[in-house]
Amino acid sequence: MSEHGVPPVTGPTVRPRRLRTTPALRRMVAETSLEARQLVLPLFVREGIDEPRPISSMPGVVQHSRDSLLKAVAEAADLGLGGVMLFGIPESKDATGSGAIDPAGILNLAITDVVAEVGDALTVMSDLCLDEFTDHGHCGVLTPDGKVDNDRTLEAYADMARAQAHAGVDMVGPSGMMDGQVAVVRAALDAAEHTDVSILAYSAKYASAFFGPFREAVDSSLQGDRRTYQQDPANAREGVREALLDVAEGADIVMVKPALAYLDVLRQVRDAVDVPVAAYNISGEYSMVEAAAAHGWIDREAAIIETLTSIRRAGADVVLTYWASEAARLIAR
Repeated sequence: MSEHGVPPVTGPTVRPRRLRTTPALRRMVAETSLEARQLVLPLFVREGIDEPRPISSMPGVVQHSRDSLLKAVAEAADLGLGGVMLFGIPESKDATGSGAIDPAGILNLAITDVVAEVGDALTVMSDLCLDEFTDHGHCGVLTPDGKVDNDRTLEAYADMARAQAHAGVDMVGPSGMMDGQVAVVRAALDAAEHTDVSILAYSAKYASAFFGPFREAVDSSLQGDRRTYQQDPANAREGVREALLDVAEGADIVMVKPALAYLDVLRQVRDAVDVPVAAYNISGEYSMVEAAAAHGWIDREAAIIETLTSIRRAGADVVLTYWASEAARLIAR
């Protein structure tokens, strides 16, 4: 006690701020790392163009020509990224998405191009879905009354998997949310003696409003929505169930898509499975940050790193993001 009977001010015994004092100390005790090897760059390649075409709703992202694609993947390899995810945009579409299976289709040609360019330096992944190739824009073939036919679509996915494997892909990404797609793709690959081709399963893929800019990126023909096969945004347990089913069917990696609005699902999936977990930082999430930064409302580079770190912190081992190359440069500073 002081002479006036007032206890002396000694301050708190525990001071967590001590570990935040310097940049070096903060770096040393950081719980979550963000590294180039954890990042995958999605890339769009369009048939019939000679130079890249900007995507207006995704500033800084383009539809590549086959030549410019090779420059992008070479840069990705030099930056130490984990991989690239390829999406093809054909000149013509039909009701069954036959261009996805054609060995001379733009996606299959791009796979071969990229594998020849970067070899083992990157994991070459490809989207395994019909939506970019169908004139109706759905992820599968339709019944006469316009519904997506799950089992006929699985037959097409098997053909698509074989075509992509023959083109040289390292990892296929079945993204159509058809029941049983992983099992069918795994069986097709194995029967064709492509047992080393791995599967990144789009397990918890939600019918999200944040896909909007992607529709421009792939020149989507979709009328209506995909709510009969993509998941209801209200459901989390269902996402875990889908991931567990995919693991049981042979998925090597499972994915949650989108990422930011579903970080809770990402954490639950990470806790439920014993395979690596990926998350896709999708087009709308990218465009929101870019738009806010363009207005001067946020610090763009800081927001990029904070966004990607949040996805890692929630449990993602791998993050697909349009910022992958830029983020790798920021990390290396």
